[in-house]
Amino acid sequence: MRATGGLCAPRTHAKSLRERTSMTTLHSSLGPNPRLVRMFMIEKGLEEGRDFTRVHYDIITGQNRQDAGYMGKNPQGTTPTLELDDGTCLTESWPICEYVEELHPAPNLFGETPLERAEVRKWVRLFDQEVVVPMTMGFRATTGRPMFEPRMTVVTPEAGAELFALADEKWRMFDSYLGGSNHIALGRFTFADLIMFAFANFGFTVGWKLPEGTDNLARFVETHNHRPCAVIWTMAE
Repeated sequence: MRATGGLCAPRTHAKSLRERTSMTTLHSSLGPNPRLVRMFMIEKGLEEGRDFTRVHYDIITGQNRQDAGYMGKNPQGTTPTLELDDGTCLTESWPICEYVEELHPAPNLFGETPLERAEVRKWVRLFDQEVVVPMTMGFRATTGRPMFEPRMTVVTPEAGAELFALADEKWRMFDSYLGGSNHIALGRFTFADLIMFAFANFGFTVGWKLPEGTDNLARFVETHNHRPCAVIWTMAE
């Protein structure tokens, strides 16, 4: 459930990569990474049904890994996958969002200059490694164990609890980085804020709470609860 997805099935196309510009279908689920991409789409002003079609998979029952058609598009069976009009399939939530940014540059969420983009990617990478990895591994080994243990190797429940504690420590680190701001990079809303907001909400859905004393994060979440993308966490799947 970290901010990644699967591998794309190899294909041969007459078109060059530069010419592949039309997305058709977003294959998603209730997981945090598909929701992250959907949040990004909303912030870009892109609408399901108008700008792309969305296909939902029930990851609780493992539908995504049992659907032969989907496994042909993404052999790892993870979500999300963005399918283009020529059959190309893009996986990994972060690259999908960067691809969409290239097609729809406004409003800008990754930075407008090489330096700004490096700054945003720095914070996204740091958050992914320091918070998303231990938080999601901890979830798989504890609360999510009944769902994940039959499908993949998970650490022990004790190790899972330690990973949750490590993630909380890193959340405190990001609380200090935020300080009095509601933006972690560039002084404005970027993908770095979006991924933090998404995984805070993921935590809330599985019974997690912000670590004690993280008042900056509490303010950050409350502020972004008023953004258009926040609706993703209140929609029924």
